[in-house]
Amino acid sequence: MGDYKKKSTLLTVVALLTVGTVAAGCSKPQEESAVSPTKAGASTSAPEKRGKIKVSLYDRGNTPAAEGSITNNRWTKWINENGPADVEFVAVPRFESKQKFNTLFASGEAPDVINEFETGYRDQLYSQKQLMPLDDLVKQYAPNYTAMLEKYPILRKIGTKPDGKMYEMGRVIPSSVQVAVFIRTDWLKKLSLPIPQTPDELLKVAKAFTEQDPDGNGKKDTYGYSLAYLGDEAIDAMHGNTMFIKDNKLVEDEARMKAAVSFKKRLFDEGVVDRDYLTDKNGEKAKKDFLSGKLGIYVADNANVDFLTTLRSTNKEAAIAPMLMPKTEFGQYTIRMLNPLQMTTVVYAGSKNPAAAMKEMDFMLAEKTWKTLKFGTENVHWKNDELGCPRAINPDLRKIEIGYNTDLYMSATTIDSKEICNIPVVNKEIPNAEEWSKIKNETRDLYENPAVPLYTLTHLEHMPTLPADLLKINNDWTQQSKDLIAKTVVSGGSYTVDQAMNDLKSLKQKIGQNQTLDWYAKWYEQNKKNAFLTKDIYQFLAKK
Repeated sequence: MGDYKKKSTLLTVVALLTVGTVAAGCSKPQEESAVSPTKAGASTSAPEKRGKIKVSLYDRGNTPAAEGSITNNRWTKWINENGPADVEFVAVPRFESKQKFNTLFASGEAPDVINEFETGYRDQLYSQKQLMPLDDLVKQYAPNYTAMLEKYPILRKIGTKPDGKMYEMGRVIPSSVQVAVFIRTDWLKKLSLPIPQTPDELLKVAKAFTEQDPDGNGKKDTYGYSLAYLGDEAIDAMHGNTMFIKDNKLVEDEARMKAAVSFKKRLFDEGVVDRDYLTDKNGEKAKKDFLSGKLGIYVADNANVDFLTTLRSTNKEAAIAPMLMPKTEFGQYTIRMLNPLQMTTVVYAGSKNPAAAMKEMDFMLAEKTWKTLKFGTENVHWKNDELGCPRAINPDLRKIEIGYNTDLYMSATTIDSKEICNIPVVNKEIPNAEEWSKIKNETRDLYENPAVPLYTLTHLEHMPTLPADLLKINNDWTQQSKDLIAKTVVSGGSYTVDQAMNDLKSLKQKIGQNQTLDWYAKWYEQNKKNAFLTKDIYQFLAKK
């Protein structure tokens, strides 16, 4: 993708990390090149006998009624008309996928092809011997994926399980920034303050945003920072509060957690955060406060142009910019990123027609296929611009007739072979689009920098799955330690950080969290040469 800067959680699973979840999912499609819906990969030889298979498909509940259902619409019909197999799509609720898959397995109705983003569930299926090794199938029936493996050999490495065989197929996505911190620069200008670079400066700015009436309405109704949801995790990230590598070993550091807890308490005690942040479980109130002009620094998840437009709807002069969390004695880090290498697809070990399943999978990731599914029909949904790249003719029509089908091509690497078409074009007709494009590029420059890496060992999707007993211990630890930390943050002086740290140490011993830490340390020792870690993510991005 050229120069690195031009391209674009680890859920706390160990002691010393207390917040966050990562919702794996699809990145939003970018404008790329397309073709008309003709047969993709049509052969001039005699047609082979078509196999019959079942393929899982996420149901997000967003299929327009006029289009039919998620499993029976213009695009599923197109796939069956143009693909190498007769496919029965099986709807799987996006956020209840594990329950649905478990039901299908229990009833003997598991689909041949299983599309699932969650690494832990795919690992579970592997451990239960429910998955089929794919090495020979790919070699024999998947020329498109074979070419992908040659171009991105890391996909084979990530898709290979401990027995040395490849069980998973994946994709490369062109973007990495997921969570970024935004600050009201018009407030900074009014108060003659710079973007904070140190923890003390962050506190100073947050205090000024809270006490010096930055919105000029004569009321004390603004605050500087929110500890809700991602705001809490951002403080952990600022202090590198997780497992890390030291002297080539995976270790933990109590000092990092103590520093993070102390700073959270300092923010609360200074009165610069929403006093009721603990009730804002998913950060929606913090988001609402920022977009309504009542919060000065906000940690945003997958922000887009609507983020700026909504803010401007009630605050016409509002100006924002991305900022990094300040550097501490432990380093400087970013918070979360979209996984640039996502494993998405496996084959059921009980499939009666694995050859047909692999042919269909290979068809689905073919460039002609994903472009058709992504962009639609030429001269109906898109036409080429002056650069020869597809652009929507009628965005509203495209939203209705195409927007619901992104999971159909969730296994495809949607990076156009024509490099110019991978650069998003700014639609000047969309309010604030040009300004947001500049903000987005500035965000990438700040956040896609290996000198300011992701604070976790790797992306959650590349972490190994804990055994069931340790997973329960870790979940208990995560919730109970989070509760203890929240208790000290809001307690005033009645429950000190030192008391909390002592109680956390006792809790860790009581519930057996040290077993989890030991398991991860052993895993790292055995897999450090082959594991895909944070440093590998940045090396991969730099090479794209």
